[in-house]
Amino acid sequence: MRNFGIVLIIIGILMMIFTGFNFQTEKKVVDLGPLEINRKENNRVGWPTYAGGLVLLGGIGLVVMGRKK
Repeated sequence: MRNFGIVLIIIGILMMIFTGFNFQTEKKVVDLGPLEINRKENNRVGWPTYAGGLVLLGGIGLVVMGRKK
C-alpha cells in the first residue's frame, strides 16, 4: 500500500502542474476513389486542479496508513 501511495503522490503532483494534454486526430471527410480529403482535429483532455489535490491527499493518506503497521 505504501508504494501505491507514493505513486499516487507523484501522479497528484503532476496533475496539479499539468492540467491536461492535447492530441490530434485525423478524420476522413471525402473519399472519391483516388481523391481523399482528410481533416485534422485538435482534442484536449483536461481535469480540474483540485482533482490532482485529491489524488495527492489520497496518496499521503496511504503512506501514513502504511507507516502505522
